Amino acid sequence: MSVAPRTDGVLVDRYGRVARDLRVSLTDKCNLRCTYCMPAEGLPWLAGPELLTDEEIVRLVRVAVEQLGVTEVRFTGGEPLIRPGLVGIVTAVAALAPRPRISLTTNGIGLDRLAPALRTAGLDRVNVSLDTLDAARFTQLTRRPRLDAVLAGLAGAAAAGLTPVKINTVLMRGVNEDEAPALLRFAVDHDYQLRIIEQMPLDAQHGWDRSTMVTAEEILASLRTAFELSPDPAERGAAPAETWLVDGGPARVGVIASVTRPFCGDCDRTRLTADGQVRACLFATDESDLRGALRAGAADDELARRWRAAMWGKRAGHGIDDPTFLQPTRPMSAIGG
Repeated sequence: MSVAPRTDGVLVDRYGRVARDLRVSLTDKCNLRCTYCMPAEGLPWLAGPELLTDEEIVRLVRVAVEQLGVTEVRFTGGEPLIRPGLVGIVTAVAALAPRPRISLTTNGIGLDRLAPALRTAGLDRVNVSLDTLDAARFTQLTRRPRLDAVLAGLAGAAAAGLTPVKINTVLMRGVNEDEAPALLRFAVDHDYQLRIIEQMPLDAQHGWDRSTMVTAEEILASLRTAFELSPDPAERGAAPAETWLVDGGPARVGVIASVTRPFCGDCDRTRLTADGQVRACLFATDESDLRGALRAGAADDELARRWRAAMWGKRAGHGIDDPTFLQPTRPMSAIGG
């Protein structure tokens, strides 16, 4: 790997992409057991000392914002709502200058209770994962009977002003692929924004099979059985979702086609795992340790240098279509989706 040049103020890779969107996993633990993410018995969780402390998370985010040009911070998991210090972390990050835009990806369980405090702390908006509106199917998919709690979380987020409230949905063949129109109708009726995501090879069981994946084209064809979709005139930029106006607008729906329509050339993300590792790509098989340097007493400038070096080595693409592609050794719950 070539050595990253000294480029103050940005996280640039050798292809000229600049990372301004930071995804921070706050925990590898989750209170659901979604079939496409982990086995029913769960996973071996990280030991407490391996996790970054609240103070360490805030410090690394501060380095990213103040020294590396990050303008967007998204907290993920596992399930970030089960992190005890979440509200304090959001408060501290919202106090940074320049202030980044702050969002959260969650399964929504408990969000109705926490949404007001998170909004007061400085959280701007949320993405809530929801793959079905059928209670029995939800229990089958997540191995937990908690659909009502997720729906309450969505309503609570909207009431607290964490808008736009976005719904993340993964469609799976033979499981919930028939629900795309119903999920979009639900989103439009409640003023949520639906994002349907192609299933990606990030499951702990390594059971992903491209031949059975519901593709973007199939998703759009399903939606068009109930809605008129037209191209969104708004510029997409580095956003992962390609969006369409629903029945002429203003409602929109997005499809994130990471597999069939990869957007790697415009990727602006950098990722920090719950145990302090930098990942240049969600599908990376290597990581760069910041936790060790931080705990060894490294100054902010040294942490920034290491982060720049990690991002300089980012690959041109995720490589899913490469015959030599290796699925990441850590599941999505450990690296932040």
